[in-house]
Amino acid sequence: MTAQARRGPLDGITVIDLTRVLAGPFCTMVLADLGAEVIKIERPGPGDDARAIGPFVNGISAYFASLNRGKRSVALDLEDAHDRARLETLLADADVLVENFRAGTMERLGLGWESVHERHPQLVYAAISGFGHTGPYRHRPAYDVVVQGMGGIMSITGQEGGEPTRVGTSIGDIAAGLFSAIGICSALFHRALTGEAVKVDVSMLDCQVAILENAIARYVATGEVPAPLGSRHPSITPFAAFPAADGWIVIAAGNDDLFQRLCDAIGRPELSVDPRFVSNSDRTEHHAELAEELESALRTRSVAEWLLILDEAGVPRGPVNDIPKVLADPQVRARNMLVELDDPDLPGFVVAGNPIKLSDFPDFPSRGPVPRLD
Repeated sequence: MTAQARRGPLDGITVIDLTRVLAGPFCTMVLADLGAEVIKIERPGPGDDARAIGPFVNGISAYFASLNRGKRSVALDLEDAHDRARLETLLADADVLVENFRAGTMERLGLGWESVHERHPQLVYAAISGFGHTGPYRHRPAYDVVVQGMGGIMSITGQEGGEPTRVGTSIGDIAAGLFSAIGICSALFHRALTGEAVKVDVSMLDCQVAILENAIARYVATGEVPAPLGSRHPSITPFAAFPAADGWIVIAAGNDDLFQRLCDAIGRPELSVDPRFVSNSDRTEHHAELAEELESALRTRSVAEWLLILDEAGVPRGPVNDIPKVLADPQVRARNMLVELDDPDLPGFVVAGNPIKLSDFPDFPSRGPVPRLD
């Protein structure tokens, strides 16, 4: 089969998905977008908890639809011996098992890594949990906001001097889902090379620590505790959102050349030779004074005008879009980042596309239907 005839590089890979709500389903959605067949195992009756989370369209959870489109659903009670036998049949022909139960739950059901690996040695086993399968917190439950708080993200998010602020998307779950997908793909590659299947153990808290980025480096290097800075970057200036006459514009003048271009473009060339602003370190030290100077110039024109002016000057810039504007953005649409569901009960329903573009595989303009329970 040629690459163009396949759904993606994971075509032929079967994933048994024992996950629910967000972190696990996001992981398996990524795998499905890369071509894997995902069989979602749900509780008989209510199914995935996300099926009850609104808003609803024609009785279908839009939240559930956005994460589980294109998967298949099988209802099994894992406490029931007959249903566990059915699950074993599915596992015998599968490549990957993904679960996001609290540590110890799968072992109690006879579905822990050791026992499953003994029965199905070909199976890559991915476990996503709040705190992982080792360490003193391994048996604790967790949700997105819990790990955002514990992992430090909330302490550096929001306005300067403000209260702890949750990131506006569920980055605690989503980061875990993405790292899990990377781990699974790595484990499949390892299996292809060696014939050995391994366990992938991903902790939501670990993932929050991993994405702290320069906050860790800054604290270790300086001993200063990072704090919220609004939209401002802690080490690069100007690199923030600024008010224009009718809205906000983001400007990222990340080096001296770009700063000079910015100053010329806004009609304030003298700022680039001001001793307070000559170097990036100077600009960062005097960020408040610089912001005041820039804002006084930027407030004289509209966002649309500044976008054109700064684009001609070669200064990285962008509008602060709300969600409707994101969905209408021509670049977003040109990259097929909005796809419709092929679902008769959700006509015209749009979800986010796959940001991973692969040269030899099609990026389909639609996705499969939302799986009905069982």
